[in-house]
Amino acid sequence: MTKITMTFKNSFKTALGGLHSNKSRSALTILGIVIGITAIMLVLSLGTGAQNLILDQVQGMGSKTVVTIPGRHPSGPSDFANVFLDSLKERDLMSIQNKSNVPHAEDVMPIVFGSVRLAYQNETYQATVLGGGNKEKDDIFSKLFDVYADQGAFFTANDVQSKASVAVIGDKVREHLFADSDPLGKKIRIKDKTFQVIGVLGKKGQVSFFNFDDMVLVPYTTAGQYLLGRKYFDRIIVSADSEDTIRATVEDIKQTIRANHNITDTTKDDFFVETQADLAERLKTITTALKLFLSGVAGISLFVGGVGIMNIMLVSVTERTREIGLRKAVGATNRDILTQFLCEAVILTSLGGLVGTTLGSSLSFIISFIIAKFALASWSFSFPYLGAVLGLGVSVIIGLVFGLYPARTASRKAPIEALRYE
Repeated sequence: MTKITMTFKNSFKTALGGLHSNKSRSALTILGIVIGITAIMLVLSLGTGAQNLILDQVQGMGSKTVVTIPGRHPSGPSDFANVFLDSLKERDLMSIQNKSNVPHAEDVMPIVFGSVRLAYQNETYQATVLGGGNKEKDDIFSKLFDVYADQGAFFTANDVQSKASVAVIGDKVREHLFADSDPLGKKIRIKDKTFQVIGVLGKKGQVSFFNFDDMVLVPYTTAGQYLLGRKYFDRIIVSADSEDTIRATVEDIKQTIRANHNITDTTKDDFFVETQADLAERLKTITTALKLFLSGVAGISLFVGGVGIMNIMLVSVTERTREIGLRKAVGATNRDILTQFLCEAVILTSLGGLVGTTLGSSLSFIISFIIAKFALASWSFSFPYLGAVLGLGVSVIIGLVFGLYPARTASRKAPIEALRYE
C-alpha cells in the first residue's frame, strides 16, 4: 500500500510539473469546462431565485385561499379553444356565499380586471383596474390580499352596493399622475367616468399575479358595469375558515357551481378551482423542469470541453513522446505513465470545475443583487449547493472518461520507438 501511495504521489507531482510547463495550453484546455460549470451554476442559482419569487407571489394571498377560475382547466394546447371565460356569474357568487352550500367559506370576493387608461389634468397613465370588494364586509380586500391604504381608506360595503365611483390607487399610479402632490379627494378619469381617490396604497409589489403598485382598485360592481362592461367575474376568491377545511371547501364550491350550471359530467366543467398550494406545486414543477432543461443545454458545453481535453491530451502525448521514452527507459511502468496522464486530465477538469463554480456563484450573486436593487425587491440570491457538488463531480468524471484514451495511448508507447521520435 505504501509503495502504491508513493507511486501515485510521484505521478501526481509529475502531472503537476507537466501542466505547469504548459500554462497557456492548460488554461485554454479547461475553458470549455469553466464555461459549462459557470452556465450550470447561473441557471440553477437564478432559476431557484426566480422560482422562489414566483412561489412567494403565488402564496402571498395566504394558504387558506381558494380561487375559482372560469373556463376549463388547461391540460394541453387544444384546451385553449374550449374556454368559457364568462361562466362565473352573480348567481354563482350568491350560491358560494350561502353558508348552506359552502359552510367553511369565511370570506368571499369576486374580482374583475382589465387594462384601462387613467387621466388627471394633463397626465395619463395605462394601468390595471381591479374590481373587488364585498356587499356585506368592509375589510375584505385587506384580509384576502394583505394590502392596506397608507393614506385614506378602502371603499366600503355600501360603496360596492351603490356602485360608487371611488378608487384606491397604487404607488406607481400615484407617482405618475400626482408626483409629489396629495391625491386624496382628487378626481381622476378612468375611461369616460370620473372617480374620486379615497385611498393610496403603499409600495406593495406583487401579490399572486397582481402588481398592486400599478393598479387602481374600485368596487367590482362599478368596474363591471361602467369600466369593463361585464356581467361575469374573472375570479371568485374564497378564504376557508381553516387550513383543515380547504379540501372540503374546494369540493363544496365545485358541487355548488355544477348544480348552478346543470353539469353532471365532471369532464364538462366550465370552471376550475385551485388552492394556493395546488398552484404553487404546479408552478414549482414547471420551473424545476425548465431549470433541468436549461442545465442540460449548458451541460453540452461540458461534453464539448471534455472532447477538447481529450484532443489536447492526445496532442500533448505526441509532443512528449521523447519524455515518455526517457521515463520508461529509467524504469517507469505503463501504469506510471497511465496514472501521470490521467492525473493531468483530472487536475485540469477539477481546476475548471472549481473556477467555474466560483465564477458562476459570483456572477449569480452580482446579478441577483442588481435584480433585487433595481427591479424586484423580493429577489434573493440562492447558492446551488447541489449544482456545485454535481459540477465538481462531473468535472472529475469528465477528466477520467476523456483522459483515459490519451493516457492509455501514452502508456502503450514502446520506449525505444519513443526515444527515436523526432
